[in-house]
Amino acid sequence: MATYVLIHGAGSDSWYWHLVEPELRKRGHDVVAPDLPCDDDSAGFTEYADAVVDAIGDRTDLILVAQSLAGFTAPVVCDRLPVDLLVLVAAMVPRPGESAGEWWANTGQERARREKAERDGRRIDGEFDVVAEFFHDVPADVTAAAMARGERVQSGAVFEKPWPLGAWPDVPTRFLLCRDDRFFPAEFQRRVVAERLGIVPDEIDGGHLPAFSRPKELVDRLEAYRAGL
Repeated sequence: MATYVLIHGAGSDSWYWHLVEPELRKRGHDVVAPDLPCDDDSAGFTEYADAVVDAIGDRTDLILVAQSLAGFTAPVVCDRLPVDLLVLVAAMVPRPGESAGEWWANTGQERARREKAERDGRRIDGEFDVVAEFFHDVPADVTAAAMARGERVQSGAVFEKPWPLGAWPDVPTRFLLCRDDRFFPAEFQRRVVAERLGIVPDEIDGGHLPAFSRPKELVDRLEAYRAGL
């Protein structure tokens, strides 16, 4: 049995994992899915990591799964606790001292997003379209439930704070990108992961939110990673 620690992305909460958590529990694992203090203007990634560490308590055999912005938080947790495996899912990969706000320009994310939209024949001018960018492959009932819940307020303050680690933690790391991700396009992620982690990412079909669109397939991938330890 492992302890899967599921860390959500920006403007979200533990409900993001509500389809993944029961699948992992059916396979005999413990699951921790903390809510991060994303609406707290005083919180940086140190405080985000505090929330995760507190939720873990004295559990062991830890596998951390980090979605999107949680790519900044999960390595900080790995620096504090013995972690068996870190799995980044459609995630941001920081460099030492880089803020999450700097990450966008440093990696060229916006250009990559616009180039993908052009290739797909989509227009992305104007206000950011959450449904078109994030939910285009999510089942209608899950999308409706998510829209009914609404987004949590995401403080912009955390994007101004530098990533606190001096190096990537010495923890086995896997990266799972989403081939149809409109926000972090696949070719963009292949380049960033190679440059920053020196590894070849694995790939899954679907958009930016695989825990909503492909929860069972995502769990299968996580279990395969665990079996490979």
